[in-house]
Amino acid sequence: MSNYNPWVKPLNRQITEELPMEGKVEYEDIDCGCDVLSSLLYTLFQQNWHQVELGHIAQGGVLELEFTNPPKICILYDGYLTVVTEGWHLHLCIDETFGGPNNQTPLELRKQRRISRAAFYRRFNAAGKLRSWGIELWNGTGENVMTIFLPNPLIDGENLLPEGKPNLSKLALYQELRDIYVLGKKPMPFTQNPLKRAYISVCTSGRCLPSRNWQPTYEALKNAVEKAGLDIEVRTSGCLEVCKLGPVVFNSQDRTWYTRVQPEVAQSIVDKHLVQGNKVTEYLYPPQ
Repeated sequence: MSNYNPWVKPLNRQITEELPMEGKVEYEDIDCGCDVLSSLLYTLFQQNWHQVELGHIAQGGVLELEFTNPPKICILYDGYLTVVTEGWHLHLCIDETFGGPNNQTPLELRKQRRISRAAFYRRFNAAGKLRSWGIELWNGTGENVMTIFLPNPLIDGENLLPEGKPNLSKLALYQELRDIYVLGKKPMPFTQNPLKRAYISVCTSGRCLPSRNWQPTYEALKNAVEKAGLDIEVRTSGCLEVCKLGPVVFNSQDRTWYTRVQPEVAQSIVDKHLVQGNKVTEYLYPPQ
């Protein structure tokens, strides 16, 4: 986090592609490093959820999802941005993904999964008139994995506005984001990566019997972190891939797994590991 730079370096790379059914799409590529994508996607999904939709476009099908409320969860875990809403959720790989202690992700697969290209786009019809604005993301194999639909000044709800009467105020978000991420005229609106806050999480998966009694461990961690005055978020999580050895705890700062974490062990993890920097070796996984 100390190396966070709020200024995006412009790539100055514009690509125009002809569309199969006439018209064209104009792409302006941006830096797709984790800090940049984290800032952009957090701004879109957490702060401007009411203005955007997202989905996937392919020949023969279009998927569009909308937010009806702010996301319940918007976090980064093992390289994946996870966004959870009332009706759907998504996972998007924007950083290195290493996998769990028993199932590490091969280097080649890491490269394939991670977003390797991101671009703002504008679509034109055959007459050269603008028709839509958004952002597209591609993975390491060049597959288009997501399209983010930005506010369209030609549309009101589900209806097209009369020709020549666009609501140009709806371009404000596109223009603001383009100034930051394409042109580098303004800094990103954060002093550190908004998705990389340090956290410690407790597995709540029902796959193994010991983890079903996770609440006392969670409360012990939360109380100990608050008492120590640490700027670390205490979270719950899904399966942490060390089944039958729960309760399982994961520390994001150094990717440490702990097993068999009862409340007294949770207190020791905070006191010794998080405060003093000394791991509680007898509960580490894999064993050391």
